[in-house]
Amino acid sequence: MPHDSTPPAVKPYIPAEAQLPEMTFRALFMGVVLGVVFGASSLYLVLKVGLTVSASIPVAVIAITLFGLAKKAGGQDSTILENSITQTAGSAGESLAFGLGVTMPAIMILGFDLEISRVMLVGILGGLLGILMMIPMRRTMIVDQHRELKYPEGTACAEVLKAAATEASRAAAGEIREEGSEAERDARRRAFIIFGGFGLGLLYKVASISFKGWKDTSNFIFGAPLKAGSVGAEISPELLGVGYIIGPRIAFTMAGGGVLSYLLLIPMIKFFGELLTVPLSPGTMLIRDMGPDDIRSAYVLYIGAGAVAAGGLISLARAMPTIWKGLKGGLAGMGKGSSADKALRTDQDIPLKWVVIGCLAIIAVITLATPLHMNLLGALLILVFGFLFSTVSSRLTGEVGSSSNPISGMAVATLLFTCLIFLLMGWTGGQYYVTALSVGAIVCIAASNAGTTSQDLKTGFLVGSTPRLQQYAILWGALASALVLGPILLKLNDASTVYVPAAQVAPGIAVDPSKLTATAQIQGAQADGKTYKVWQKTDTAGGPAGKYLVAGDGKLAYLVDPGINGTHHKRPDGSEVKKYDAPKAVLMSYIIKGILDQQLPWTLVLLGVMISVVLEMAGVQSLAFSVGVYLPLVSTLPIAVGGFIRWLVDRRNGKLPQYANLSEEELQAAGDRSSGTLLASGYIAGGALAGIVIAITAGVMTDFDTALTAWAEKANPFFGGPAADLLSLIPYAAIAFLLYWIGREPRQA
Repeated sequence: MPHDSTPPAVKPYIPAEAQLPEMTFRALFMGVVLGVVFGASSLYLVLKVGLTVSASIPVAVIAITLFGLAKKAGGQDSTILENSITQTAGSAGESLAFGLGVTMPAIMILGFDLEISRVMLVGILGGLLGILMMIPMRRTMIVDQHRELKYPEGTACAEVLKAAATEASRAAAGEIREEGSEAERDARRRAFIIFGGFGLGLLYKVASISFKGWKDTSNFIFGAPLKAGSVGAEISPELLGVGYIIGPRIAFTMAGGGVLSYLLLIPMIKFFGELLTVPLSPGTMLIRDMGPDDIRSAYVLYIGAGAVAAGGLISLARAMPTIWKGLKGGLAGMGKGSSADKALRTDQDIPLKWVVIGCLAIIAVITLATPLHMNLLGALLILVFGFLFSTVSSRLTGEVGSSSNPISGMAVATLLFTCLIFLLMGWTGGQYYVTALSVGAIVCIAASNAGTTSQDLKTGFLVGSTPRLQQYAILWGALASALVLGPILLKLNDASTVYVPAAQVAPGIAVDPSKLTATAQIQGAQADGKTYKVWQKTDTAGGPAGKYLVAGDGKLAYLVDPGINGTHHKRPDGSEVKKYDAPKAVLMSYIIKGILDQQLPWTLVLLGVMISVVLEMAGVQSLAFSVGVYLPLVSTLPIAVGGFIRWLVDRRNGKLPQYANLSEEELQAAGDRSSGTLLASGYIAGGALAGIVIAITAGVMTDFDTALTAWAEKANPFFGGPAADLLSLIPYAAIAFLLYWIGREPRQA
């Protein structure tokens, strides 16, 4: 008989025919509020260090806790489907915050004002567009490729929700847990493993980073003959858990890209460039004075961006047949309003006709919105790149997880293509900086939200949620977060803005005030109640370029040094001001100016493209490898460690009698359900929630954090000193060994 390659259908935790409260007002409201809170904290983090904290799992844990407290106070118990809606709505804020934080500050770096209308429009339009573009791909990405695309955070979130399922939810799922029965003991064991892993992951990361127990990153830099080569790892529980869930193949492929960057490309650049006596563009310092991270930022990052762009295009081309099949099915159902009602509850999406109408309406608004400085070509580019990178982001999130999804790389690729088209059209004036950045920002947010939506729909697929209600929930969450995060971004910038007396930086310069139309007042601690004219200085003659406030007689009064990417850390009265570096936004501004001013290192970008092409010619799927080239090795190596532990566990368990007659696919499915996957899910959840504690200690309790760091560097050998990199591996080895030990299945007769 011919072999049936169709994978077995996945049975959700809550059956399709079960009817439980799902999209209730309290579930949606709590999700929207938590989404705004997590979005605000994520926006702060992305401005400081260029990273965010994944919100889905922490929101799910908080929702379970708050609903549990409400029940104890006399309220109604929640269902697992309500918890799923809450975490879905709450996840939108984090992905929006990342997109806004890596793109919008670049407007100020390019010399323009950070207008509230522009920021809010970009957030709203990008967030909604990414969600809508993901909806037609749900069956392809989530259902048809369930075994191939793991969506590690989505899988982990589903395990958290199932472990905390209430009595009504367990009854709907057909779980019979009689006191003292084997099913009851197994449920307790699984809950203990996942929440034990959650607690351990939380304590591990807080002890490491907030309380400086040991270094969170272990790094080793080589000397000759492999000068500037390095190997490092972020020894965190969540990346270890991600690697375990996605498995060894993808984990090692990603790490292979990192090895290429840090043990081949960077040492090679160092070897050939060390004798240069002038900086090699786009670098600004001598190569002999650069460390591994300097070389990566100046050169390898462009190579990685080219590789990700090419790998994404190739991956999209490969996936187009299945995507087109899904789209044809949806298009065939347009106009048949009853078809969605006849489908199983767990297979109902927002009708495709409303998705199409929504996308067209968004494109129309983008074209007509004055603050975006957009034209029809820019809107069409958003449509094309939005679909491209939403698809790539959804697939990459399934392969490597949200933590390793290079959204900023996709934004870089979008800017590369957009600015190249603008250059060919001859659009190189300053106004096109804003147009190009608006294209990149909307696509970046769309891709980020598409990946987050995919994780949420994977969670819903596993627990038995209604996709249509999840899609409504994340649309509401994205809209609310976009409305709030824009003003927060401006407030963060205003609070750290310094008004530098012009006499200190640009003495003797005067302008004709009658030619200036814009006005402004000093905000914050330096406010004087006066109204000034605004002058945008575009050159460096006589003083730095930037925004100046001009007095009535035409003399420059103040240089407005922004809170984001500003250079002045003290006000005139001597008080200290903490600035936001916005490292990803700086990269975006460099790319726009580099291309439109014809200074971008296209050679480096094309080298990255060729890496993907060569891999595809050799029969290796290039996208995961390209992600490894773009990301730092410290992020991909710990994922490979988790993948290696999974390989050891599966190899050992595969020799047990109970697995002797299973096919390779059945062995894979058994590994996905194992105790090791539960513990890895707990590690991911605990590490993600720890990010909130870390953000508080680093951003609010700054004096405590500074004092503790100074003490640890002197007195704690696990944190400071020559042996800290090695000693910090001891607690990491402990949680890695525990993951292996728990993953081992007992022998059954």
